[in-house]
Amino acid sequence: MPAPLYITGVAETALGEVAGENELSMVAKATREALAEAGLKRKDIDGLFVNYMGEEGSVQVAEYLGIQPRFSDSSDLGGAAFEAQVHHAIAAIQAGFCEVALIAYASRQRSRRARSLSGGAPAMGVPIMHQLEVPYGLPSPIGRYALIAARHMHQYGTTRAQLAEIAVAARLWAQKNPKAWSRDPLTIEDCLNARPISEPLHRNDICLVTDGGGACIVTTAERARDAAKKPIRILGAAESHTHWHISQMKDLTVSAAAKSGPEAFAMAGITPGDVDILQPYDSFTITVLLALEDLGFCKKGEGGAFVESGALRPGGKLPSMTSGGGLSYNHPGALGLMLLIEAVRQLRGEAGDRQVPDAKIGVAHGVGGLLSTAGTVILARE
Repeated sequence: MPAPLYITGVAETALGEVAGENELSMVAKATREALAEAGLKRKDIDGLFVNYMGEEGSVQVAEYLGIQPRFSDSSDLGGAAFEAQVHHAIAAIQAGFCEVALIAYASRQRSRRARSLSGGAPAMGVPIMHQLEVPYGLPSPIGRYALIAARHMHQYGTTRAQLAEIAVAARLWAQKNPKAWSRDPLTIEDCLNARPISEPLHRNDICLVTDGGGACIVTTAERARDAAKKPIRILGAAESHTHWHISQMKDLTVSAAAKSGPEAFAMAGITPGDVDILQPYDSFTITVLLALEDLGFCKKGEGGAFVESGALRPGGKLPSMTSGGGLSYNHPGALGLMLLIEAVRQLRGEAGDRQVPDAKIGVAHGVGGLLSTAGTVILARE
């Protein structure tokens, strides 16, 4: 990148089950905290990036915050939207369209009981491809991810115990995070014996359903000098998407990360071997496995053996999901913004009991849809 850019402020919203607030008030409170970390005021925000929040987008969020941004983006790439929006913010700031970008999101999907597992749609306006897929009884999104997991197991010999290791690693990290939703002990045997949801995925292979969200400030080196906390440099970012319907995914074992990862690493001028911490999107255990392979942390087909070594656990060679991730910490429909928040806190050295010693380079990798979209951001402590 021609000029360095930084994340200077991050904050979570209220998490878990949020009563007495709506999505807009949640965003506003997180924005206030993130601005305080950045040493900025609300009036300084001139770029606004909001993933689709039900009925709320960038226009509604701007109105609630009382700001009039020069640049606005409501791109919806699902859980990958926020990493993609860092990519967009880089372009907007370098083009001179804004200087202080706010990336924000909140969801009350647990409180609203709004998440659908049926894969169905209202009678009117059903996309034609859904009409071709849904009658076969494959629930969305779980059934689609189960199909991907089954293919990986068939093609590479990946086992359920290896997938279970990912859930166990996330739980070990969550036990170090007082904000995590699920902190009870979890073993490989617990995962293997858990209730099957959509074979080969069982209960612990699947993310939480919670309320939550956050805010993140991206800005220039000049504005970063005002930050109250250590600015974290953005080394690289990239995004990609491959399909929407699972029948159009060309290879069930290769995700959009196979493109976003190498591009982000090329921009950063580093390799996966330089990374100290990884915040992968863990909507399902198989999502993590494919990310490890497609981002280049191990070869295709070797993800199972990689995680089986304990690499993702506390003390492992690639500490991952250090907040507890979507499997144990929080999953408010779209997790990607919270991956950025955790990466920043680790690189600042603010993660408390779960702090990875001397973490200097981190990756946040978002995924959306049916492994449809990907956004990869590489961050560094200077």
